[in-house]
Amino acid sequence: MLTKKQRELLLFINQRLSATGVSPSFDEMKDALSLKSKSGIHRLISGLEERGFIRRLPHRARALEVVKLPEESAAAMPGDRGRFSPTVIRGDFSGSLPGTPVAPDAEAVDLPLYGRIAAGTPIEALRDQEAKVGVPAALLGRGEHYALEVAGDSMVDAGILDGDTVIIQRADTAENGSIVVALIDDIEVTLKRLRRHGGSIALEPANKSYETRIVPPDRVKVQGRLVGLLRRY
Repeated sequence: MLTKKQRELLLFINQRLSATGVSPSFDEMKDALSLKSKSGIHRLISGLEERGFIRRLPHRARALEVVKLPEESAAAMPGDRGRFSPTVIRGDFSGSLPGTPVAPDAEAVDLPLYGRIAAGTPIEALRDQEAKVGVPAALLGRGEHYALEVAGDSMVDAGILDGDTVIIQRADTAENGSIVVALIDDIEVTLKRLRRHGGSIALEPANKSYETRIVPPDRVKVQGRLVGLLRRY
């Protein structure tokens, strides 16, 4: 069983091969499916390959071979060169750190990537509206989400390493002990475990080399809570 996006990509590749004899580029696939990054295309192709629908031809650039089509499309596709019209999932971006709402039938979602967040000394929040990162929809819950790249090692004991990409669910409150994105004095942002101590807020690292930072509650705003993590090896 193929997902909706896998089926759309498979039919698009087959249509292009039938028309030109050359498989489309990753950029062409991305544009045809209205995805924001090529990482989503890589995942879709891997899924199609694992299911036996396509095969990569070795030692050839852009070399894909369609092995089979979905049963309901096998008869129609070889001569069908009509316009390809995939479903477009659109996000609504708003607020101080806007995120992307999750579509219920999405296999992957492109989240805005807002630059590097300090897991050590706080740094100024970055808001690059152009950068995106593809995230499996299964990592996301309800609400809006965004991604940040981790800089520093102060959360290593929580399994968060320098260079990791953290997935943040947008929120302005968090339970005691949650790992959150904390905005300090409206100019600095950091990833820490939040604890409330009387009338103060403690931002705790997960590395004994770093000290807990204690600040008054009126200087701290919760920008979201950690829900997932991506790592490249």
